[in-house]
Amino acid sequence: MENKHLISITDYSKEEIFKILDLAAEFEINPNQNLLNNKVIATLFFEPSTRTRLSFESAISRLGGKYIGFTDSSSSSVSKGESLKDTIMTVANYSDMIVMRHPIEGSARWASEVSQVPIVNAGDGANQHPTQTLLDLYSIRKTQGTLENLNVYLVGDLKYGRTVHSLLQAMSIFNTTFNFISPEELKIPDEYKLFLNRKGLKYNEYRDFSEIVDDADIIYMTRIQRERFSDPMEYEKTKNSYVLKNEMLENTKPNMKVLHPLPRVNEIDTDVDENEKAYYFTQALNGVYTRQAIITYILGLKK
Repeated sequence: MENKHLISITDYSKEEIFKILDLAAEFEINPNQNLLNNKVIATLFFEPSTRTRLSFESAISRLGGKYIGFTDSSSSSVSKGESLKDTIMTVANYSDMIVMRHPIEGSARWASEVSQVPIVNAGDGANQHPTQTLLDLYSIRKTQGTLENLNVYLVGDLKYGRTVHSLLQAMSIFNTTFNFISPEELKIPDEYKLFLNRKGLKYNEYRDFSEIVDDADIIYMTRIQRERFSDPMEYEKTKNSYVLKNEMLENTKPNMKVLHPLPRVNEIDTDVDENEKAYYFTQALNGVYTRQAIITYILGLKK
């Protein structure tokens, strides 16, 4: 496993996914382990990030490692016109692993082809966000006791939502029933429906979800992403399409949990926060343990 990149969730087999989740559970019990002594991890964030960057940096720190990098490409030589290839090849000389977020789809895969150290994709445009998916899987398994045969509702921006795309591919391994709720402008791309058709998995599409969530095991909310819209008017038209309110959870299953990759704008009312079915802040905490698992697994420090 050592020196293997993590670019897409499909890079990992079912067995490897379970290994990451099992390691994350170990790190939840004991997060402070000196496994990254003398290791340097580069965190290159060409796009803004709070939870992903900070949870990676927390994971590295709790493992006794050091991190270098930037949080804004304007503070790097990219602002001078340096190519992505040159940035990656240079930073690879300074580090044992590169964690990278970039606005262009396919950028992480390209980086992995020129890097001499493992690349971990922390989000590439509207394409993939595999480390988020692994922490989502950890959160789902922890709250449901299984990943098999669940009824999952994906709500909001299903067109540009890289977290949705990665999660769909991962959960397709586990005989999931998918329910897609989005405005017409942001519906799940046809390629993912074809993917599910080939897998023989059931899915439903809705425009309204206020009356249909009672059968959900997981409600996965997403924000309407202003940064993905080239037309501000289109964003304004769709930004308040779906708002989850506390009263909507009244008749949902006792085990049901609300997840959200965050940041939240206004798609979940703050009164939901006090509901025991709200899990998104604990989900964010799970990101530290899961990213500890990913780092140590890729570097061959945990088997």
